[in-house]
Amino acid sequence: MDAAAAMLADNVSPLAWQGWEGPRPRLIFGPGMVQLTLKDATRWERRLVREQEARPKGAAALAAWLVEGQRDGEDETDFELRLGRVKGDIPLTEREITEWSRKSRANMIKVLASLDWSPLFADFALPAMTTLTYPGDWVTVAPDGKAAKKHLETFFKRFERAWGTEWVGVWKFEFQRRGAPHFHLLSVPPAGLSGDAAYEARMAAYRRGELARKPRRRTVENQGLGYKEWLSSTWADIVAHPDPAEYANHLMAGTNVNHQEGAKASDPKRLSVYFAKHGSFKAKEYQHIVPEEWREPGKGPGRFWGYRGVEKLTRDVELAPADFRFVARTLRRLKARVKVWDPKARKHRWMKATRVIEVNRYGQGQRPAYSGYSDVIGLAGAQYMEPVKVTRRRVRRPVTRFARGSGFAVENNAPELVETLTRALLACRGPEVRQVHRTEMVRQTVRRRRLARADEIPLSRTPDEWDRTRMARQRALQDLAAVTGVDPAERSGGPDGT
Repeated sequence: MDAAAAMLADNVSPLAWQGWEGPRPRLIFGPGMVQLTLKDATRWERRLVREQEARPKGAAALAAWLVEGQRDGEDETDFELRLGRVKGDIPLTEREITEWSRKSRANMIKVLASLDWSPLFADFALPAMTTLTYPGDWVTVAPDGKAAKKHLETFFKRFERAWGTEWVGVWKFEFQRRGAPHFHLLSVPPAGLSGDAAYEARMAAYRRGELARKPRRRTVENQGLGYKEWLSSTWADIVAHPDPAEYANHLMAGTNVNHQEGAKASDPKRLSVYFAKHGSFKAKEYQHIVPEEWREPGKGPGRFWGYRGVEKLTRDVELAPADFRFVARTLRRLKARVKVWDPKARKHRWMKATRVIEVNRYGQGQRPAYSGYSDVIGLAGAQYMEPVKVTRRRVRRPVTRFARGSGFAVENNAPELVETLTRALLACRGPEVRQVHRTEMVRQTVRRRRLARADEIPLSRTPDEWDRTRMARQRALQDLAAVTGVDPAERSGGPDGT
């Protein structure tokens, strides 16, 4: 990634951003993601300043509204509701998450493709997909989203105590057809036995000098079990259903470890697309719809995804407007088609990039009617306003990426794509373009020098100051004419000698 960023930065046009206000074309890329942005840093900073100035006023107004007594015309129910919001027992907003939004899906794909997965795949480790489900009577143990997230956090803490290392990977929150929540976790299953692996990890740290005292063996929950057995027992203990029959069934079928699914995450693009495939193709869209039991205010699921133990790894390069347009057009054409495997021909072939969307379908000869008139007169008007039966159908439509220049796309090897874009950018520059760039480089150098001396130059002058400056110049020209004998009008080409 450093080599790709340096290659593009060394060959960037001198027309790139040099310190003035306005949009700044940037190319940001990670291990499996390429993004083009036109962010205006100045406007963004001004917006933050306005928000900071308005926050104390909003907080003071909200506090005054919350702590004031019962108002005129306010009944006891509304007054108790407002006091509950003051104490924090009732959330301030009545809105709740009911489904996984498109913005969150796109953000998850971009972030997962921008992470450094070296800690997860170190030492040629084989990842696996771990599934954590809930028993049949799941409402008793998970009445809201906070309880389910607390179970997941407890699982991470017990994992660190049992195996001596932090859980590293990515997790996804989904729902089954019966409404029960479940978690998908992509990580590397630890080797050895629970408890013993943690002791060996602490001993290794002691031998390296990272610990001052020699560690002692500690007894943990479900001591001396392999990962699959420890996973089943630990997750059943965390959920802890009060019914013995439900607890026994959950102990036997509450978890699953699948190495075949984990092997699909062979690069950042496949990893990010795997977790979002249901949202992209809507094959299992029901898994992202929140059940009715969690749709009340304060019971929502919260975030649908997250990661632990890994960090973002991105590089960004400033681009000139012309180079930005060239890269955007190239990526738009490149991402208009995808390479798929044809099992019959046993080779790859290119096809248009499509996505599944839902559209309205009407009966033969029926179309929705829209009228701006409130009153309909006559039989024709009654037929015109008759409701039309509408059905929803899933269809595939072409996808256009980077339609307005900015956007992002996932790639199996993003640094290699950036190097290819750099070579294409250099190959499309003719000799006349290079000459223009050299001339513009001189202009930008002069501009940088003027910006460096900006404090010495007055930013604005009044009309009187401009008049005094013009009169002083005329006097200087007249003095020069008196000494040299040259007329100021002939010297400057103007009647007033300015």
